[in-house]
Amino acid sequence: MKEKLSKENLIALLSTKGEEKQRLFERAALVKKQHVGNKVYLRGLIELSNRCQKDCYYCGIRHSNHTLHRYMLSHDETMKTVMKAYEKGYGSVTIQSGEWNSPEFIARIDRIVRETKQATNGAVGITLSCGEQCKETYRRWFESGADRYLLRVETSSEALYRKLHPNNSFHTYLQRVKALEALGETGYQVGTGVMIGLPFQTIEQLADDLLFMQQIDIDMCGMGPYIEHPNTPLYAHRDKLLPLEERLHLSWKMVALLRILMNDINIAATTALEAIDGNAREKAIAVGANVVMPNITPSSYRPGYLLYENKPLPAANDNGEGELTSLERRLYDMDHVIAYFQQGNSARYEKRIQSMTSTRQ
Repeated sequence: MKEKLSKENLIALLSTKGEEKQRLFERAALVKKQHVGNKVYLRGLIELSNRCQKDCYYCGIRHSNHTLHRYMLSHDETMKTVMKAYEKGYGSVTIQSGEWNSPEFIARIDRIVRETKQATNGAVGITLSCGEQCKETYRRWFESGADRYLLRVETSSEALYRKLHPNNSFHTYLQRVKALEALGETGYQVGTGVMIGLPFQTIEQLADDLLFMQQIDIDMCGMGPYIEHPNTPLYAHRDKLLPLEERLHLSWKMVALLRILMNDINIAATTALEAIDGNAREKAIAVGANVVMPNITPSSYRPGYLLYENKPLPAANDNGEGELTSLERRLYDMDHVIAYFQQGNSARYEKRIQSMTSTRQ
């Protein structure tokens, strides 16, 4: 189900402060309670590789960042991490990497998907976040067992998109949107998301972002504040940024409004929130998010996957265990529960599948 809000309504709500902002948060919390309840679903995040063919101006693992040590987890390391997550009750894992489309990379992802499904008897859901690929590759991974695909558009404004990427055929807005369309046509639960508080970005563009996600009928969303990285071209425009606290509050408002607009989708409380405030993820859950993605990448690799400054890193050899224990305690205090051993598919997606099944019958 979706609620209609005009662009003018959204602009006004994104600009709220004080009591009006609190009323927005309370409304979003009620919508969430009514439509997705108090369960929080886990997506164990595995940062498979920081190798990337793209050169996005905002990203710390962009191809031209030559200060970075590049890595790729071995297949055994990846599967060991997957199985540890399964044993600890993660209903899903997310395989994330820089954008790469060599035959070897495509085959590597395919093998991880197939073996994960085999090793867990299909119990573990798989989200892929591996960038733009051709439709045949998306189909191959889907047929091997991938359930969801997260491809963040970062902004629905083509003009702003051009300011965030090199001006060449490898980085086009239309290409990104077509990839999202291909994912939906393939059958994935489709997710996207945007950065909030970018240089040059306006409140009007953020309102358009929300309407864009509603229009393309996504099943899940991961969005959060833009946080700069010193080894990127966009860092030169940091004087144009909103203060971190304003970016944080704007991010919470975006989560709340998306929950109101699309009340039955999955919305992630992203790690970038915690780069600003250690409790920001819980606030996002309180106002509409229902998914968390604890980082379960082997700890020795995590310093190589710094997309932005101040990304939270765990103590050595933690591998997500301390984070999960702390998260469980804090969610309990909020009257929320972690849905262990549950894939947590998007309710929006489930309803669509049921509708299609009924129509065929």
